[in-house]
Amino acid sequence: MDHSPQVPPEEFAASMREEMEKYLEQVMEAVNQAPDGDWISGSEEKVRDIAAAMRQRIYEQAVQKRVDAADAAFPPSAPSDDGQAAGE
Repeated sequence: MDHSPQVPPEEFAASMREEMEKYLEQVMEAVNQAPDGDWISGSEEKVRDIAAAMRQRIYEQAVQKRVDAADAAFPPSAPSDDGQAAGE
């Protein structure tokens, strides 16, 4: 059985770099906004929410990249005799 194409990890990392930078900025903003003397408990929940959203986004994008790579590996459908692509 053939395996579907894989996405090079460095390619995926490069595609997510801008979002990762925004994520890191959001984490630092949350910690900076916490009251003095209460940095941990004042930012922990916000950072946890930011991290959960980013984790979901990363996983969704990783799966989508794999789907896109698999789709690209298949040749386009040949037109049928009536001039329409197969399945139309």
